[in-house]
Amino acid sequence: MKVSVYSQKGEKISETLLPKEIFDVKLSPDLVHQVVTVQAANRRQTLAHTKDRGEVSGGGRKPWRQKGTGRARHGSIRSPLWKGGGVTFGPRKEKVFKKKINKKMKREALFMVLSAKVKSNLLIIFDEINLETPKTKSLAEIIKNWKLKIKDLKEGSILMALPKAEKNLIVAARNIPKINTVEARNLNVLDLLSFKYLIMPKETIKTIKETFLK
Repeated sequence: MKVSVYSQKGEKISETLLPKEIFDVKLSPDLVHQVVTVQAANRRQTLAHTKDRGEVSGGGRKPWRQKGTGRARHGSIRSPLWKGGGVTFGPRKEKVFKKKINKKMKREALFMVLSAKVKSNLLIIFDEINLETPKTKSLAEIIKNWKLKIKDLKEGSILMALPKAEKNLIVAARNIPKINTVEARNLNVLDLLSFKYLIMPKETIKTIKETFLK
């Protein structure tokens, strides 16, 4: 399968052949849904278990006598009213949301979503993407120019898959709404489905092959 390759100025300069085993895979919605569910669950934070007044450490005896001290009456330093006391109505029993899925299923789902991006003309490939300084304004102007010149790239969120950690691009993209970057070796189904367009330099294709077709 051939796709257009653009220069950083947004001009079509050539075509490249995409590996069929990655970018021409039949979609299985059930498998993709299963992988998305697992990856979303693994990003959830563990809910802690809190101790009630019967579980916290501290004496069970009355801290001072009931009357005559001028202080408010208390029965135990383990009371929720005290610092270090038990927690009232806190989360009970630690909840861990992590789930497991085998690598083969995860990889297949990734290839399916990449293939879907190609078929929907949502994958845009550039010869290279370079930024001399980590300036948000510079990257914003480049993307604006792309949208003017590339007919398949219109309004919508963008995920930039980079062959390696490009500091200038990563920093510049942080302050642009609906734009994010990811290293090719960390590509995942959840991120791909969270953004409309996938943009990558041609070198990223090689990195994806080396990472996921071992």
